[in-house]
Amino acid sequence: MGTWNGRGLRGSTLEDLINHTNTCYREKKLALIQKIPTPITPVSIDKASRHITLAYFDQKSTVDYIGVVQGVPVCFDAKECAADTFPLQNVHEHQVAFMREFEEQGGIAFIILYYTAREEMYYLPFAGLLRFWERMKEGGRKSFTYAEIDRSWRIRSVREILVHYLEPLSRDLENRKE
Repeated sequence: MGTWNGRGLRGSTLEDLINHTNTCYREKKLALIQKIPTPITPVSIDKASRHITLAYFDQKSTVDYIGVVQGVPVCFDAKECAADTFPLQNVHEHQVAFMREFEEQGGIAFIILYYTAREEMYYLPFAGLLRFWERMKEGGRKSFTYAEIDRSWRIRSVREILVHYLEPLSRDLENRKE
């Protein structure tokens, strides 16, 4: 597998990689996934350029992406981690609540986690996130480590699909049927 740096994407953010992947999925009619914009209220607008120069967030956002894959509703958040320890403060209570409710309605929720220093991406099923979250709520670690991640959930890059999360999503669906 080539690395993202080897593909001329040095400096691209995880969001850019996922957006590119979602465009490929849409063109191939595999999935229709949209980036959810964070609602803001402009405070100051430069009249000449008509650009917002100051704004505040209206409300807490839910997740980064939402859509449907072959009839299955999905929602997910994209997180980057520079170190081998992922602080759970990077996931908010309202996001966990939304993902829980989404799954209760028959959807699939997950996290795409990018360990930037390792150039490795993982699909973290909601059940896995919840395990770490509940451990924290019960007074345990406020983070989880790279060593705790199941390597079998690694996300591959396949040709132009740079973050091929449909592979682990398919596995997640199969696991739920058992």
